[in-house]
Amino acid sequence: MVFELLKHSTKSRARVGRLHLPHGVVDTPVFMPVATQATVKGQPFRFITEIGYRLIVNNAYHLYLRPGTDIIKQAGGLHKFTGWQHNILTDSGGYQVFSMGELVKIDPDGITVRSHLDGSYHKLTPEKVMEIQNIFAPDIKMVLDDCPPWPATRERAEESVDRTLRWATICKQHNISDTILFAIVQGSTYLDLRELCAKELVKLNFDGYAIGGVSVGEPREFTLEVVQFVANLLPKDKPRYLMGVGTPEELLEYIKLGIDMFDCVLPTRYGRTGTAFTSEGKIVLRHSEYKNDFNPIDPTCDCYVCKNYTRAYIRHLFNADEMLGPILLTYHNLYFYKRWVDRIRDMILDDAI
Repeated sequence: MVFELLKHSTKSRARVGRLHLPHGVVDTPVFMPVATQATVKGQPFRFITEIGYRLIVNNAYHLYLRPGTDIIKQAGGLHKFTGWQHNILTDSGGYQVFSMGELVKIDPDGITVRSHLDGSYHKLTPEKVMEIQNIFAPDIKMVLDDCPPWPATRERAEESVDRTLRWATICKQHNISDTILFAIVQGSTYLDLRELCAKELVKLNFDGYAIGGVSVGEPREFTLEVVQFVANLLPKDKPRYLMGVGTPEELLEYIKLGIDMFDCVLPTRYGRTGTAFTSEGKIVLRHSEYKNDFNPIDPTCDCYVCKNYTRAYIRHLFNADEMLGPILLTYHNLYFYKRWVDRIRDMILDDAI
């Protein structure tokens, strides 16, 4: 991978870059749609390509459980299995430590997870996680990390950093040569632990660096403090990835702090449940006020949905439990996010932010 920096803002830490990846070039800052189960919910990959996305996020843990590594290996990797012709980043499964609660047990060697599908137990070690991702053959792999919840005691945060550093070292040793691997900085809201984790990971010279363990319940001011602090510790010539964030307003804030890459379920989750992102804020199309509203979702948007459908019609689809409603609204929300980040990139190039 080559990360090419094209522009540094003179007004903030924002930057414009370009990721040269095996399945094509990706401009940064970039928002990556979440495709946990190797699909962006409700959207054929043709739609994702049409909107302009060239990098999506799959979850190695979930795909390891179903359909399993054997099937994906027989298919020839994730790209051939799914038909997605552009870039894939696979999350390792470390986030499941946080999100699955009682179904998870952590020890020095790895994470034992009880499957939410059939109750079976699976041990995710750094070696196992890299074996899975090597089979899946994504364009970017993530190390296994220990993601503590908030609030975390200092002792718990110290354990998290210790495991994350040891596991990152093992992951790097088991990564296939010349393939791209990102590390993840942990440390909860303890800045000295974040600094220790970041500096030790930088010594190992990964291809990129993610900031994990944010947006796990902590107050927003803590998230901003952590992101600003850690971003300043990371190499300027490597991409910086903030995991699991956020709203359009948050993306702008974090881009101004020097973050290059984002993923978040919000545009698709909101799209499935009837909430649209617009240039004037979020609107809930299920509400009765849109019953006779024959305007597009967002009058300033030129996406396929806004050109062809009205708020009233999409509200009808949701209230009639027609699957087309979530499909159309998810398309619009993903388009909105893509256009929003593209505008921010243009503003950086113009030195406007």
